[in-house]
Amino acid sequence: MKQIRKIIEIDQEKCDGCGACVPSCAEGAIRIVDGKAKVVADKYCDGLGACLGDCPKGALHIVEREADAFDEKAVHEMLNRRKSEASLACGCPSTQVKTFPMAGHGFGTPGKPASGGPSALGHWPVQIRLIPPGAPFLKGADLLIAADCVPVAYPSFHKDFLSGKAVMIGCPKFDDADLYVEKLSRIFARDGIKSVTAVVMEVPCCSGMPKIIGKALEKAGVNIPFKTTVVSSRGEILS
Repeated sequence: MKQIRKIIEIDQEKCDGCGACVPSCAEGAIRIVDGKAKVVADKYCDGLGACLGDCPKGALHIVEREADAFDEKAVHEMLNRRKSEASLACGCPSTQVKTFPMAGHGFGTPGKPASGGPSALGHWPVQIRLIPPGAPFLKGADLLIAADCVPVAYPSFHKDFLSGKAVMIGCPKFDDADLYVEKLSRIFARDGIKSVTAVVMEVPCCSGMPKIIGKALEKAGVNIPFKTTVVSSRGEILS
């Protein structure tokens, strides 16, 4: 049913697709589509503007126009559907949880460690979407959450960041931030994580990852030491 009401409008010229607004929308109305933030359906947006302050470009504002009425029931159904999708095992071998000794686990030719040194990876899978809460390698872990471009840009990723940590990687721009918040909050609440380190790129879209982690920590109601490192596209630590 259409009505004149307040609703979020996103200036597509100003939006750079960083995704910082996505976890701020508790109703899940905002998604990154084709590299830009968009309100996926008017009925999911309550028009209160909780997302406004998280846009570094000032692309979000409230307007008053004809729109579908806010549908709280539809919001709950959509969020529950996303929650189910986040924990759904697809049966692919990539979802099979494995742990293995980190010391001496070489990469490159089987049985022959690569010249860069041994791999510090102690488990599989590594994608945020594929790691289930309660995975054995998460119990009491120091957790590294990395934007998936970081291991490509930073040559000493294993030695400088991954060693001794469980790792989860993903893209805050192209993946579903709401699913990330939901999954990470469950992990933070149940798995006894000792510390969280985020490593992200200098590009604007990566700024969404620390905000996602912050939202998940808040939702889980836990106080876990959390720090962020920013890496340049040339592989230099900026902060």
